Amino acid sequence: MAVRRIIRMGHPTLRQVSRSLTTQEIASDEVADLVEDMIETLHDYGGVGLAAPQVNVPIRLAVIEIDGGPSRYGELPQMPLEVFINPLIHVLDPQTAGFWEGCLSVPGLRGYVERPQHVRVDYTTLQNESRSIELNGFLATVFQHEFDHLDGKLYIDRITDMAKLSFDAELARFGE
Repeated sequence: MAVRRIIRMGHPTLRQVSRSLTTQEIASDEVADLVEDMIETLHDYGGVGLAAPQVNVPIRLAVIEIDGGPSRYGELPQMPLEVFINPLIHVLDPQTAGFWEGCLSVPGLRGYVERPQHVRVDYTTLQNESRSIELNGFLATVFQHEFDHLDGKLYIDRITDMAKLSFDAELARFGE
């Protein structure tokens, strides 16, 4: 296992649409090694999610893990570590809510983004099993943020009011 370097905004891989993985690729040692590295990288950088394009691998794969408990977003439910391969998001309710999002590939900045708050994700596991999960609230936001990376999008692309893009320190000092 190894901690990989997270690429930052401006790197061309972050703007590519990632390719889907085949059943054979999902079962490969290369993908297993990548997932181990991504988990170690996620823990080392202190994030809640990491998409493969963020470590310069343009494939449709992400890992998400949320410890739960109190956070700057309020009380969060726990989301055990899971690997999401070839995920598809379906909006179940278009009603939106906004959060100040940050990103490991856009360090030092936060932006206010509104997203649908009730979604279903269909995905494949590392064991090649098809699964679905329904998400509400902040968890729905986290998943949409991570999976945007698979389509070459960053949260800054979703900000509708650029006055709500701030450096972390200024946001902490002056608030919303």
